[in-house]
Amino acid sequence: MVNNDVRAAAIVVDGLTVDRGGQNVIPHLDTGITAGKITGLLGPSGSGKTTLIRCIAGIQKTRSGGVTVLGERAGSPTNRNRVAYVTQSSSVYPDLTVRENLDFFAALSDSTDHDVEWALEQVGLVDREGSLTGEMSGGERTRVSLAAALLADPDVYLLDEPTVGLDPVLRRDLWDLFRDLADLGQTLLVSSHVMDEAGRCDVVLLMRDGQLIAQASPDGLRQDAGTNDLEEAFLVLAERESA
Repeated sequence: MVNNDVRAAAIVVDGLTVDRGGQNVIPHLDTGITAGKITGLLGPSGSGKTTLIRCIAGIQKTRSGGVTVLGERAGSPTNRNRVAYVTQSSSVYPDLTVRENLDFFAALSDSTDHDVEWALEQVGLVDREGSLTGEMSGGERTRVSLAAALLADPDVYLLDEPTVGLDPVLRRDLWDLFRDLADLGQTLLVSSHVMDEAGRCDVVLLMRDGQLIAQASPDGLRQDAGTNDLEEAFLVLAERESA
């Protein structure tokens, strides 16, 4: 069921094989991620999601195969201003306030004060701009990192578990933001282990044990698995792949 059609793909993964810690974590992976869409990267912890995102960001050593992003080798100098990677761990300065962090990143991207205020509003941190980032929760720090990425206005967003630790309202608001970005033509790859978030994506990549077991729209997954429940669909497809 894996779709290897890479026409109009912003990201192309070709024969990717990755070893980490002496173990083969991605045995062989081929896929294309369509430009201007939200692609969900779903699977349990340890399935290889973060490793794949690191490969796309160009910061993961690989054994063989390759990744191209926007027509360039992953991690190429050309893509440094076109690809934003928001990691699971905070990538902002803990000894600065939220506003000081964003002012710093705004200076790097030639963004204005208005842009900073817009980014704060998008991630729901207007009332926390004076807070010391190091004293915030993990979910709040992730939102500061996302705001910094918004200031760069990249073509591709790589978002690793961006909604972990957020309440349902904030999760909804961030997914609305992701949809707005995709509607503007930007490409988003969003990883999660929460299967109900798959329903908010245009395309879903299901991973298990470093392998891609399915790639389809949410409705396509439901139809192929014969169930309307996406979590149950994952179980059906995983068991089918194992068989």
